[in-house]
Amino acid sequence: MDPFFEILGKGGMMIIPLVVCSLLMLAVVIDRIIALRRSMIIKPEITSVIESIGKPEDIGLAEEICKRNPGAYSNLVLSGLRYRELPKEEIKEAIQDQGRQEIRSLERGLNILETIAGIAPLLGLLGTVLGMIKVFTVISEQGLGQTNALAGGISEALITTVVGLSIGIPALVAYNYFSHKAEDLILDLEKYTGELIRKLVGFHHAGPREEGLNGIR
Repeated sequence: MDPFFEILGKGGMMIIPLVVCSLLMLAVVIDRIIALRRSMIIKPEITSVIESIGKPEDIGLAEEICKRNPGAYSNLVLSGLRYRELPKEEIKEAIQDQGRQEIRSLERGLNILETIAGIAPLLGLLGTVLGMIKVFTVISEQGLGQTNALAGGISEALITTVVGLSIGIPALVAYNYFSHKAEDLILDLEKYTGELIRKLVGFHHAGPREEGLNGIR
């Protein structure tokens, strides 16, 4: 590890914000790995209770199961159950309003990853420019004979570029991965809550069926 930190130490002052970016990226990635597990969002207990709703008397059990399993899924279902006596469009609107809040929680931290993916290479480039300025300053003041001074500036220029890219590329990959994962989970939530809406409306309405939660996002 010592040679690694020694190399970083040669990267100049731009290494500090790059290290901060790497720590933030790591924290967000760990958080999203845990939070976006399918079993944490699409809980089988809630899916089963939605499928088992066949009459108004089953709603009490559904509410109890949702309260035992808090999360984005249960919050959406409870919103629908809470307003089950309202017309279909109002039930959908209530679930959509709650859905916007849950989407925010599913996508929490992704803007940080996107920002890091954009600025880390730029910070590395800035470090490269600063390193090259040092090189040219040495050349202008002392000529080409000062190899140690020249090597220090060149090292700073190359190290910050490598570190910036090494942070930016994984951050971009992680952002795309978690964005698609959140999108898939949202689509599944739309499917299951759409089924719930149709069942609730069937208890007190007869009318055309609509699928999904168009407008949840």
